[in-house]
Order: sequence, then C-alpha cells, then structure tokens
Amino acid sequence: MLTVTSVNVNGLRAAARKGFVEWLAGTSADVLCLQEVRAEEAQLPQGVARPEGWHVVHAPAVVAKGRAGVSLYTRREPDAVRTGFGVAEFDGSGRYVEADLPGLTVASLYLPAGEVGTERQDEKVRFMDAFLGHLKGLRERAAAEGREVLVCGDWNIAHQHLDLKNWRGNVKNSGFLPEERAWLGRVLDAGDGGYVDVVRQLHPGAEGPYSWWSYRGRAFDNDTGWRIDYHVATPGLAGKAVKGFVERAATHGERWSDHAPVTVVYDHLD
Repeated sequence: MLTVTSVNVNGLRAAARKGFVEWLAGTSADVLCLQEVRAEEAQLPQGVARPEGWHVVHAPAVVAKGRAGVSLYTRREPDAVRTGFGVAEFDGSGRYVEADLPGLTVASLYLPAGEVGTERQDEKVRFMDAFLGHLKGLRERAAAEGREVLVCGDWNIAHQHLDLKNWRGNVKNSGFLPEERAWLGRVLDAGDGGYVDVVRQLHPGAEGPYSWWSYRGRAFDNDTGWRIDYHVATPGLAGKAVKGFVERAATHGERWSDHAPVTVVYDHLD
C-alpha cells in the first residue's frame, strides 16, 4: 500500500509550534506534500526540516521570501527531483516541486490564490494557463515511461457545488469563479487534461469532505468549509485508491493550520 498525505500548513514554523511535529511523528504516510511552508530550510527546526526517516526537498519562494513554499517528504529517496515547471515567472515562486519514485511521479502544488479585479487574479490565471500545459506533458511523458502521476496540493479552486458549504455566496469570488471551475474541469476531463479527482471519485455525491475552514467566526465548528486540497492522479493510479479522508481536528483549538491533511491510501503499484 502507498499512503500519501497533502496539507497546506499555513506557515510551517507556526504549525510546528502548534502540533505539526506530533502529527508528523504519528503519521503512517509514505509521502507527504506540504504547501504554504513560508520558510527557507535554515529557518526551520532540524526535526522539521530534515526529520529522521524522511528524505526531504524544500522549494521556497526565492523572490517573495516568506511567502508560498512547497515541500515533499518521502520515506524512500527519490530517483530525481524537479522544482518549478519550466515557466520563468513561476519557477522561483515556491509553488511546485515534483519527485520521481518507482513507478510514480508525485508533486506538491500551491496554486495561487486570487482576488477578483486585482493583479493577484491575473497572476492566478497566468499560472493556470501555463500549468495545464505542464500537466498534459507530464502525463504524456509518464505514460511513455510506464509511470503514474499524482499532483497533490492546495489548488485554491472548489470545483463543484459539493465542494464548498456556502457556494451561493461565493459565485463571484475567486476560488469559485465559473472560469476557474471550468479550468479545473479541463484538468479532470478525460479528453483534455486526463486526470482524476481521487477523493471525489471515492466520495461521489457527498458534501465535501471539506479541507479548509476560515479562522473567522465558527466556520470550523459549523463545518462551513471548502474542499480545495486535492489528490489529482492519472487514471491508473486513481483506480488503485482504496480509501481517502480528511484528517479533521477534533476541536478548533487542536488545529495547527486552517487546512486539514487530506490522505489517500493506494493499492500497490505494479
């Protein structure tokens, strides 16, 4: 079995002080994809930056330091690691890193969050346009090599009405705009991007399971959340998924991020 967990840590230094270290010590994951690390390796405690039993690659933002940042933790040493996806604007932005494991390329993605009517939204659109091409090329190269692909992370888009509690109040907000949802639909179209939303495949028709809740108000207690953290896989790997779940904290006070880990267990790769 292969267990993969993805989580936006909302600042790894802060998360480490609030419970991430204890969670990491107890996880059974074989691969861990982190987003919004917001730190360079030298700024992290050794037990977080390079914990025993893990091979780690950090890809911090080199331009806007202290923002974004993605990391990959794997029990097995990767055969190769690549940061960025070949687009100059984003390759130093701390938003994408991928690694080759036997039979699998796994990636951690932090897709930009936008804000309607601002440059942030324009940046998000540029990223999406470039990233879809990368996803298609990655799938094609992997297929030629007999490999599967898994892109985990914070995609900052709720795809369907089932993916956020208050969808009616968010139809004009970034993260649930029609054009963003259509783009993610292309990623998940068998005739276009060719990928599968693994957790939705395992939970068809279910509300959520949500993976992000605002710290404001009682969003967490009322489960007024968004499902924006995805395992997006090639069909061969998606077909091997046997269990997918959100590791939701028992109480608001026990959270170490505004996101919760999303974990999927896959049957062994051939």
